[in-house]
Amino acid sequence: MKILLVCSQGMSSAIAAKALQEAAQKKGLDVTVAECSTQAFAEEIKNGYAIGMVAPQIRHRYDILKQQAEAAGVPCILIKPQGYTPLGGAKLLDQVEQELGGIE
Repeated sequence: MKILLVCSQGMSSAIAAKALQEAAQKKGLDVTVAECSTQAFAEEIKNGYAIGMVAPQIRHRYDILKQQAEAAGVPCILIKPQGYTPLGGAKLLDQVEQELGGIE
């Protein structure tokens, strides 16, 4: 499963992406996590992602990003602030599992 995290410049999401990747590995899940900037999101989300996740600091752009994801047939959620930390990987994984009804 591929997950895409988006933030303003694609930099702070790298920390959250690494935490999410590590949390998935600890559970033995086959998950690939990538990150991108808001400018790249509309095109990147078309590349086979199961879900898009929007960083809390750009929640003001969530509606636009969600529309872009939905146009690509991909669900999109806003990351809860508690999960957007170097130690928040398990919380991010929980959010993905809740949205998608589990991870295979």
